[in-house]
Amino acid sequence: MTERQAAILVAIIEQYAEVAVPVGSVTLAKLFGVSSATIRSEMARLEELDMIHQPHTSAGRVPTDKGYRFYVNRLTETEHNEVPRIDRSARAIEARVQTHVDRADRAIRSAVDSLVELTYNMGLATIGDELYLSGMSNLFSHPEFAGGVHAQEVARLIDNLEPWLREAAPHQPLNVYIGSENPIGKSSGACLIISRFRSPYSNASYIGVLGPTRQDYAKTMRLVRHAGTMLEEVL
Repeated sequence: MTERQAAILVAIIEQYAEVAVPVGSVTLAKLFGVSSATIRSEMARLEELDMIHQPHTSAGRVPTDKGYRFYVNRLTETEHNEVPRIDRSARAIEARVQTHVDRADRAIRSAVDSLVELTYNMGLATIGDELYLSGMSNLFSHPEFAGGVHAQEVARLIDNLEPWLREAAPHQPLNVYIGSENPIGKSSGACLIISRFRSPYSNASYIGVLGPTRQDYAKTMRLVRHAGTMLEEVL
């Protein structure tokens, strides 16, 4: 993949995350200052690489799970070389958690509730042997899960999250499962982003979010990672 093709893929992913509408060549041509024909040629190559695809109802393109994986890997590599950024959203999580530092369960719930509000996904965390869920209405308000097979598959994923986390015990500080990478509900079109942290309950506690693959990955990954790191420090 050339650098221009990678840049076009990034633009498609970020625009699609924002507007939930397939991205067309005219929009990208204006963004990159080239002709629509040039963009269509580059998009054809990205389709050959299985990074994007064309829904049958639209002339625009949307990312595939493979395209999202490329994007997330690129984000992860970039973040490894940067100093972690503590912005207003991260400080909002800290402020809520700090009011419950004497109660681990309330601190974790507060962090989850903050992630729900800031990312507009469903939040989750392990508290002892239980899985705390918050913001399910957020999850099913996304157009991807308005009904049909995707909604059923994401519901099945939720039903099986607790035993899967207990058995699989993802070991990375930040784990991102995109669409078909999910252990259950592979065709759900869902993205699971979870951070592992040490708590009074376990050395392998988890906090994270579940949402559509159409996601602001940079923001969501940063906030989930920050929530896990902060909880480990204060608890």
